[in-house]
Amino acid sequence: MQRDPAWGWGPTPQIKVPTYLYPPELIEGLALIGVSCSPDAPPAETRDAADDLYKAELRALRARLIAGEFERPRYVELIIELRKKFWVLTLPLSAWERIVEGQP
Repeated sequence: MQRDPAWGWGPTPQIKVPTYLYPPELIEGLALIGVSCSPDAPPAETRDAADDLYKAELRALRARLIAGEFERPRYVELIIELRKKFWVLTLPLSAWERIVEGQP
C-alpha cells in the first residue's frame, strides 16, 4: 500500500531557514548598544530589539531629568549622545533588509 502525500504521509519537506549576512559595521554598531545578531535573526527582529533599548534609554534619561539629576541643557546633550550611539536606527527597516540580503 502506497501512502498518499496529500494526507501527510510523504517525505518530510525540508524547511529552509533564511540566512542573513550582517556587515561588520552593523554588527559593531549593534554590539555597541548591547544587541547581538545571528545569521538566522531577521533584520526586523534585530532592529526592534535595538529600538526597544533606545526607548528604554530615553525613558531613563527623562526620569533622571525629572528627578533633577541634571538641567535641561545637559539633557539635550545626553539625547544627542544617545542618538549617535544608536546610529543603527537611522537606517529604515527596508535598508536593513537590503543590506543583510546583500543588495545595494
